[in-house]
Amino acid sequence: MAVEAEVLNELHRLRARMPQLTGALAASVDGFVLAQDMPGVQPEGLAALTAAALGVGHRMVDLTARGEFRELLVRGAGGYVATYAAGPSAVLTLLADDRANVGRLHLEGRRSGAHIAGLMAARHPSEPASPALARPALPPAPHHRPVSALPMRIPRQFRPQRGAEDGG
Repeated sequence: MAVEAEVLNELHRLRARMPQLTGALAASVDGFVLAQDMPGVQPEGLAALTAAALGVGHRMVDLTARGEFRELLVRGAGGYVATYAAGPSAVLTLLADDRANVGRLHLEGRRSGAHIAGLMAARHPSEPASPALARPALPPAPHHRPVSALPMRIPRQFRPQRGAEDGG
């Protein structure tokens, strides 16, 4: 059985174990869809956003010396988006409704991420799932960055607005 089919089976089992999940996606770290079970969501767009968020997550843990990236949780008014590392070449993103137990979400997400990592590691090197997996990984970011290496300008949309509250 192809790895993608095994990963898809894992996503189906995960959604069966946790009914509050509304979607599950396994993607390469470069944003290519490996398998998905996400009715009503564009998996390609979410895979690309997941890759971008993963890059930011990696930089955040590097900059703060928190070790290797493990997971990222975003909560919106309608529920959760949780992203879990699935080995060095894949990532698992789960969508859950707002009634989901976050502890259970983490437990199941971590288990499935580890299982997907094992499936990806067992892949024969001559059969990459996507061109992204065939590329060599980038070297890890240094753990000690001088302040001068940080961005100097904050984009306008992220700057605080001056108003009556601050006297300006």
